[in-house]
Order: sequence, then C-alpha cells, then structure tokens
Amino acid sequence: IQKNMVYTCHRDKNCQINKVTRNRCQYCRLQKCFEVGMSKEAVRNDRNKKKKDVKEEVVLPESYELSGELEELVNKVSKAHQETFPSLCQLGKYTTNSSSDHRVQLDLGLWDKFSELSTKCIIKIVEFAKRLPGFTSLTIADQITLLKSACLDILMLRICTRYTPEQDTMTFSDGLTLNRTQMHNAGFGPLTDLVFAFAGQLLPLEMDDTETGLLSAICLICGDRMDLEEPEKVDKLQEPLLEALKIYARRRRPNKPHMFPRMLMKITDLRGISTKGAERAITLKMEIPGPMPPLIREMLENPEAFEDQTDSNESALPPPPPPPPPPAVVVKQEAEDEDDSWATENGSEPSPEEEDEDDDDELGDEEHDRASDSDGEPWGVLDNLDGSRKGFAGRTQ
Repeated sequence: IQKNMVYTCHRDKNCQINKVTRNRCQYCRLQKCFEVGMSKEAVRNDRNKKKKDVKEEVVLPESYELSGELEELVNKVSKAHQETFPSLCQLGKYTTNSSSDHRVQLDLGLWDKFSELSTKCIIKIVEFAKRLPGFTSLTIADQITLLKSACLDILMLRICTRYTPEQDTMTFSDGLTLNRTQMHNAGFGPLTDLVFAFAGQLLPLEMDDTETGLLSAICLICGDRMDLEEPEKVDKLQEPLLEALKIYARRRRPNKPHMFPRMLMKITDLRGISTKGAERAITLKMEIPGPMPPLIREMLENPEAFEDQTDSNESALPPPPPPPPPPAVVVKQEAEDEDDSWATENGSEPSPEEEDEDDDDELGDEEHDRASDSDGEPWGVLDNLDGSRKGFAGRTQ
C-alpha cells in the first residue's frame, strides 16, 4: 500500500487473481493477499523505507571529544593568547575628544598614540608566537618569515575582536576607545571602513578567547608563506591546530557545524586587509612628519623595499658612481712625502705593523658609519628572535 491509498474494484469485488491478471485489480489482489495470511501490520507504507533506514545507520555522529594531546594544545594556546591580549571586559575604557566629529587626513596626536600602542601590540604578538608549542623548534629564519607575514593579520584580528557595535568603537590594549572617525584620523584612512566591516562579520561567529587564539595560531603557522626553509615542518605544526579548532568549535556549537569553515574563511579576509594595510602604510609614510616607527616598519616590509616604494623619486635615479681613485703615481708620491716628513720629525720611520694598524682603524670606522641606521635604530628587531644580539627578543623580557 503506497501513501495509504484506498483501492476500489470496478466489478463485483470478486476478480480472478493469478500471475496474468494480478495487476488488473489492486483491490482484489490486496484482499487475496489478506486471505492467504498476509499481516496488515507488515504492510510498508513507503516502498523505500528499508533503504532509508540503512543510510541513517551508516551516518554516525561525529565525536566532539578532544584527545589528551589536543586538550593540552588548546590549553597552551588559549593561555598564550589570554596572557598577551586582555579581553574587552578586562579593560578600563577611556575616550578622547580629539577629532571625533569629522574626518581629516591625519591627526598627529592620534597617530602618535596609535603607533605607540601598535608597537606594544607587535611585541605581544611575538611573545604569543614564542609560547606556541613547536614554534621555537623552527629555524630562526622561518620564525622571522612567519611573524613578518602574519603579524599584521593577527594585529587586525585582535583589534577587531574589541569592536563594540552599539557605539561603533574599537578599544586598544590600554583601554583607549576610538570611534570610526577617530580610527580614520589615527592613520587607518581609506582602510577604516574595510576594518569595521570585518569586525562586524566576526560578531555572528561569537568566538571566545580560545577560538581567537587558535585562529591566530593557524594564521601564523602556515606553510604557504613565501621563502620558508621548511614549509613541510610548518604544515605539520599547523595540522593539530586545525583539528583542535574544529573539535572545540563544534563542541561549543553542536548544532552549527558550519562555524568552523566560516572561521577559516576569515583568514583569507585578513590577508586581503593586510595587503591593503601595507599599501596604506606607503601613503601614510608620506603624511607623517617623521620616520615610521621601526617595529611597524619592520613588520610591514623589508626596509629597503619600503624605501624604494615610498621614496619613488630617489629610487628612480641610479646611485652616483664612486669618484675615480687618484693616479697610483700620485698616491705613491704622497705616501713617500708623508714618510719623509715623519722621519724628519721623529728621526725614524714608522714600522710596517704600525702602518697596518692605521689602515685597519680607518676601514673599521668606514664600516661602522655604513652600518649605522638612518632612523637611529639598527635593522633586525624581528631578526633577533634567537637572542644572539640586542633587539626584539630583549624587549619582550
């Protein structure tokens, strides 16, 4: 019986039923089935019910339990995130009236405050990275590459998690709270609306600190970054982070399995924002009166490439050729004259060893001058993760 249909006989309800005529009258065929002992309770109302039951048995519920190793990983990443990034509820908010009602190209007071806070945030991101299990087992070069590649991504993710939609504001780590106009004037410029839109897209995900920390770690430890020495090792470090976030997110939201892939898609969005952030830094360097703060500059670009993009007039011109050396005869004659003069005054000639020492001192002074940085701070703040020289590693202590 299909769909509880009621059959009728168009004759006298006494049709002959055999192999040839059984399809002519469904009513009489059913009655004959009952007469020979078919049970009414055994009648299937849906011809495909048995097959559907089999399919339902095959699809088993996925386990949302973290293994011991993954549980430990989640705890370490969560702790690293929370200890380097206080949540919004932990901050004492304060505001400023500086250029809060209209957009300007750049408010230097807000820029100074923003660049100071961004520098501190970069230091905390490096501290977060060094606490991630396995990160310091990578080569120093790969640690630097990953940090420079993902630092702006994580910086944007962190500030966007402190978005308050009711006031349309964002709060920094010291509690400074800026509205959209002030964020624009602090240096975000044309990037402002894009960042606020991303912050709004994070709200439906309802990510907690643990999920934000895991997503930051996945964003950082990513084997597709350019110039990695051991990309396979980086990928292997990322795999348990992905699995941990997947299980943790589904355990928090059993009825929303799509949340995990939506979180991962935010990494792509962050990379797009970071690319535009690097472009914004080029125009910003032309607007600020002094040099770009060293850590921000180092995070965004290789300094030589950054200079090439910002100082286009200078980079378009080839460096002047070095002056030609004086003729060998003149040099030799001047040296002989100096030697004769020295010998006349002192009654003797300088030894070859003393001449060599003088030459070494002159070369050393020239190399020292060339090595000094124009901004007054040596390049290599992120490069010193191994602590072999004074730099960024020292600042995080």
